[in-house]
Amino acid sequence: MKNYTITVNGNVYNVTVEEGTTAGVAAPAAAPAPAAPVKAAPAKKAAPAGNKGGVKIVAPMPGKILGVKANAGDQVKKGQVVLVLEAMKMENEIVAPQDGKIVSVDTQTGASVEAGAVLATME
Repeated sequence: MKNYTITVNGNVYNVTVEEGTTAGVAAPAAAPAPAAPVKAAPAKKAAPAGNKGGVKIVAPMPGKILGVKANAGDQVKKGQVVLVLEAMKMENEIVAPQDGKIVSVDTQTGASVEAGAVLATME
């Protein structure tokens, strides 16, 4: 038998696994061990006045911007296409996550972007 310590979402579990069983089934886990102290996530700070947009629209994957469908100052509805991103020869519509106003468009047609890059901001 082998003992392992596994951490899932900050909870620590001690698990015992039997070797050489044909079923390959793990033994029932013991009660969770006390979790190590976890630092609390930092509190979100209020956006200072003059901050350009509180909601960021980011690239979900690396690719090339094929089109910008909304401009700064446009009112958009949740789910409305804001940009079109080409990735792996497929066109992906990047949509507004909520109703609001586009504050800035931080990219342009033809630009290459990395995953997580801010494409636009809205409020």
